Parts: sequence; structure tokens; C-alpha cells
Amino acid sequence: MKTKAEQALTEAFEAAAGKLPGSAAVKTRRAEAIGVFGSLGLPHRRIEEWKYTDLRANLKEALPPAIQDETPLTVAELIVALGPLAHVDAYRVAFVNGRHRAELDDVGDASGLDVAALGKTLASAPTNVADALTKSDASGAIAALNAAFMTDGAIVRVTDKTTLAKPLLVVFVRAGSGRNSVTARNFISVGKGATATIIEAHVVLPGAAAEAQTNAQTEVTVGKGATLHHAKVAVDEGKCVHLADWDVSLDADATYRGFQFSSGLGLARNEINVRYTGQGGKLDLSGAYMARANEHIDTTLVVDHAVPACESRELFKGVLDGHGRGVFQGKIIVQPDAQKSDGKQMSQALMLSEDAEFDSKPELEIFADDVVCGHGTTSAELDPDMLFYCRSRGIPESEARALMIESFIGEAIDKVEHPELQTALMKFAKSWLADSVRG
Repeated sequence: MKTKAEQALTEAFEAAAGKLPGSAAVKTRRAEAIGVFGSLGLPHRRIEEWKYTDLRANLKEALPPAIQDETPLTVAELIVALGPLAHVDAYRVAFVNGRHRAELDDVGDASGLDVAALGKTLASAPTNVADALTKSDASGAIAALNAAFMTDGAIVRVTDKTTLAKPLLVVFVRAGSGRNSVTARNFISVGKGATATIIEAHVVLPGAAAEAQTNAQTEVTVGKGATLHHAKVAVDEGKCVHLADWDVSLDADATYRGFQFSSGLGLARNEINVRYTGQGGKLDLSGAYMARANEHIDTTLVVDHAVPACESRELFKGVLDGHGRGVFQGKIIVQPDAQKSDGKQMSQALMLSEDAEFDSKPELEIFADDVVCGHGTTSAELDPDMLFYCRSRGIPESEARALMIESFIGEAIDKVEHPELQTALMKFAKSWLADSVRG
């Protein structure tokens, strides 16, 4: 039996197939991908990886895809939508309702940086390129939907031995009154010995439709000896469905520092898959999420130590208020030949309400014997003794609570090394806290 949303997704593809960008080869791959989705359906709680986020039960309808959207947006409006991120000095490539808007870009003469729009590349892609651009995991319904419906995205290449002068901001803006879905796919390649900071932002212009659906996939390759600082910021107004995936490959001696911040998302599923392909790779993955009312934020990650002598660190922190629900599923896999692997993982949640819920499932799968691996998870309310101490020093209760929450979430945000981005993230967190207090 197909749900209403599953039927609507298949019907939406049939209606939109002729308008989606792509060569004949791409259209063939799209048709194959929707076939994969048709056989799988939406993920549900009987699938172990989705037991805490039953998408089949929670996704009641499928919004129509935004194709060739013409919603106007000025640079001034873009700055408003970016909020605190507007103060980060960065190169910029912009997408509005899933469509590239060159007039909003600001890449300038960035040396060693090549940026292209996926939509234009799809239009003339031969078969071998189509295979690379539209590949979907046969076991993943969300990846298959992305391959079927993707309209645009950023193709970013940092050339060998380049050090970008400032970050690249890839921004996706929701604007206009239309209730629709946006499907984007990004490709990031950092060449050998290069160093770069890339920020992926999903934001909303005030006054846009309250309900929306986003499916964003990002494939990342970090070359030998390269360093990539990669952040994703997803901030909305409480009713958006946000499905996202990072698929990261690290070559020998590569360093990858990833960070994700999520707030105001009605239902979010952030998947991160990291695989080492060369020895000496280092991973530092962290994130902060904030949920209230009936918001649901799921972070699911898999770190695959496929080769020896690699290091991984993960730290994720959540603040949950009202009926907010946080989910963390983190798996570290150490393959049989991956000796000298070093992996540590921690997930923590701060519960501000008795009605909040936190589900955590840390996992280790170790098939080698010379390793150092560990994981942990905690959940707690604000420390009443610390709160009393602050109040005894003349700090009002609301201010004391805010300071304690900021300190908790700030430990994760401090993992971000770029000072302007770190400041912007703290401003997002403080804004959420202020709205929560007023609520």
C-alpha cells in the first residue's frame, strides 16, 4: 500500500519530468531513480536506521517541485534572509527556491576556485557525466528522490595547492508565497594540498510560505594532504521538512572539519557518511541543534575507517524545549585491516522541558584489534545548584538560564575555527533562546 505522499511524489515526477533540466542521458537516470523510490517507498520505523524518524508516517503530503521558479529577490533581501551570516566576509553563490541566480553571486576573481551551476551542466551531460551527477544509492529512497527531482546546485572545485582567501558561501533561499519542494545536489572537490572553508546555508526570507520541503545532497572529496572546513546552517520558521545528506571521502593525510547547525526545522534528517580512502586522514565532526514545540531533528552519521591510521572525533549537542525531539545515531566502523584507528564520539542533550525527548544510539563496529575507540551519550536538565548559584549572585533567573544554555551549546560551536562564522552561529543560538523565552 502506498501512502498519499508516496503516490503524490510519483505523480509529481510524471508531471514534471519534461520540465526538469537534463540531457537524454540524465532523463534516463531520473526515470531509473524514481523507479528505485517506487520500489522502496518512504523510510519507516521498521527500517533500523529510521526507527526514530518515521518519514512514511510523518510526511503527510508531497509539495509540488519548484521548477524554473522566477520569484524575484534583491541583494538587500538576500542579506535579510542570511541574518547573522551576512556579516561573514565570503565569496557567494546563490540559489532561490532551488534555482541558481547569477545576479546574486559574488565570486569575483577568486584564485584557484571554480564554481558552476549544476542545472546548466545537466542540460548537456553525456552518459558518463550523467551517471556521476545522478547516481543514487539503491538502498536509499531519499537519495533516489534527489536524483529524480534535483534541479540545481553548486559544483565547486578548489584547485591543487590553493588556499582560498576567504570562505565560499553557498546559500539556498526560500522566498515567495508558494508551498513547494526544492531538490538540490552539490559537488565539492578540494584538490591535493589545498585549504578551503565552505559554508552551505539554507535560510528563509521573512514572509515566505510557512511550509516547505527540502532535499539537499552534498558530495565532498578532500584530496591528499588537503584541508576542508565545511559548515551547514539550516534555519527556518518551524514547519519546513529538511532532508539532507553529506557524503564525504577523505584521501591520505586529508583533514576534514565539518559542522552543522539546525534550528526552526519542523522535521529534519541530517545524514553524514564519511569514508577514509587513504591513511593518515583526520576528521573532526560536530554540530548543534535546537528544537521546541513539536520540532524533530535527527542526526545520523556513519564514519567508516576503511584504511589504517586514521582519526575521527564527533561531538553533537542539542537543546530541546516544549515537545521538541532530538535524535542522534552515530556509528563508527573499523574495517579488518584498519589498524591504528582512533575514533571517539559524544552526543549530549539539554532538556528544558519534561515533554522533550532525546533518542540516542551510539554504535561501534570494530573488526580490528589494534584500535582506540569509544563513545558516550548524556541527557540532563539544567543544573539547579548552578542556577541557584547564579541567582545568589544577583543574576535574574531568565538570564541565568540563558547563560547556562549558551555555555552548553557554545562548546560545540567553539569547534568552528572561523571567527566570523562562530559569532554568527552564536547569534542564531541566542535568537532561538530569546524567541523561546518570549514563547
